[in-house]
Amino acid sequence: MANMAQAIRMALHYGEKNLQLKDVFGQDVGAPLGGVFTATQGLKTAWNAPLDERGIIGMAMGIAMAGDRCVAEIQFCDYIFNTIDQLKIAGNTLWCTNGQVRLPMVVMTPVGAGIRGSVYHSHSFDAWASRLAGWKVVMPSTPIDAYGLLLSAIRDPNPVLFLKPKALMRVRGEELLPGEPESEKELKAMIDAPIGDRSKWKARWPDLKEHEVPIGKGRITREGTQMTVVSYGRHLLLCNEVADALKEEGISLEVIDLRSIYPYDWGMIRDSVRKTGRVLFVNEDTEVTNFGEHLAYRVTQELFYELMARPRVLAGKNLPGIGLHANLEDASVPQKQDVEREIRECLAEIP
Repeated sequence: MANMAQAIRMALHYGEKNLQLKDVFGQDVGAPLGGVFTATQGLKTAWNAPLDERGIIGMAMGIAMAGDRCVAEIQFCDYIFNTIDQLKIAGNTLWCTNGQVRLPMVVMTPVGAGIRGSVYHSHSFDAWASRLAGWKVVMPSTPIDAYGLLLSAIRDPNPVLFLKPKALMRVRGEELLPGEPESEKELKAMIDAPIGDRSKWKARWPDLKEHEVPIGKGRITREGTQMTVVSYGRHLLLCNEVADALKEEGISLEVIDLRSIYPYDWGMIRDSVRKTGRVLFVNEDTEVTNFGEHLAYRVTQELFYELMARPRVLAGKNLPGIGLHANLEDASVPQKQDVEREIRECLAEIP
């Protein structure tokens, strides 16, 4: 099974071959590295940009305004903040031009903690991204969803932020991508660049097939009746693990992988909360003005009389950064025991 980095790489190849994707670029995106997580190795359209985030976003906007599709990468989301004004302009261009100018651009950037990256390589961006009007924002939790969401993002005629969890880039999926060989060893030999001299290496791409995950559609990963847990990215996997463990005690949890932060699948959340009467939103961005707070607010406003307990949000601590030591990182963002504690406390509330 492909890991997430390989799935992204194959989606980009499918895009350049079938979806008129013309440029994939950013710092270290081209040969020989193929991206800091190797997610762009072997691509014909990949090239290296200078270490200039504003230049990368500006170039993407120009390419998109000229009518070509492109994927621009900011090497880590921790360094995307000096482009906020450009992202805002990219998001409002369609509206400001009364629908005359579309920007078919994707901005791809690794997000979150989990790799012991310390202050400058552990930031989250989902809460900030959710405030960028005019952008669609997606974050996969599995390789096959990374593949499908990226194809949808490339196809979209307007800006899409593709947030890839740093901690999941080497995690293998449980489903084969369409056209992927069954042997992990065979896939690696085909599309993973060798260590050392890569000057003559070329990828041998499998015969990849279409697989599209619609932007704005969530997925129920665990069905249950007593409580709803909503997450995305790497924390979705933690929520699945907790749900599986608590099932042994007879606790029935429904877990939703949001997949798209905006637009999000409100219908799926609404129907699940109506069924269970309780809900917990989990992510690792800082807890003040967290995107989960918006979801909890909407649940309260629209489903108040159907709730059996107050909606809860479990998020990262409101700190300036994340420390390098493992204890500091683990204390800064939600861990599995934190998810379980919140669930047990919520279930213990008496309506």
